[in-house]
Amino acid sequence: QVQLVESGGGSVQSGGSLRLSCAASGYTYSKHWKGWFRQAPGKEREGVAAINSDGNTTYGDSVKGRFTISQDNVKNTLYLQMNNLKPEDTAMYYCAVQTMSISSTVQVLSAMRYNYWGQGTQVTVSS
Repeated sequence: QVQLVESGGGSVQSGGSLRLSCAASGYTYSKHWKGWFRQAPGKEREGVAAINSDGNTTYGDSVKGRFTISQDNVKNTLYLQMNNLKPEDTAMYYCAVQTMSISSTVQVLSAMRYNYWGQGTQVTVSS
C-alpha cells in the first residue's frame, strides 16, 4: 500500500521560506511524475510543481522562480523548497505520485495524472 506523508508546513511571514517534505513508503519511485499541489479554502486544487525520474521539472506560473521541487530517490522523499512566500501561497499542500500509465494529453500539473495522494500539510503566510 502506497503511503505519502507530508511534513514541513507551518506559519511564516511574507518573504519567508519553508521546505516541505513528502516521505513515500510502499512505493518504488517509477519513471512517472511526482508532484506538489495546493488547495486554498473555496478554491480548486492547483498544480504547483512536478518532477519525473529523469529530473525534469515543471512549475505553475504563480510559483516560478520562487519554488523548487527536488527528490531523493534513495530516501524515497520528495521536497518543495518555497522561498519569498506570499500571503496568496496560503493553502493546504499535498504531494502526489503517478504510478500508472496515463495519456500524454493529461497535463503534468493536472490532478488527474496522479493516483496516490498524501494527507496534506498546511502553509500559512501572513502579511
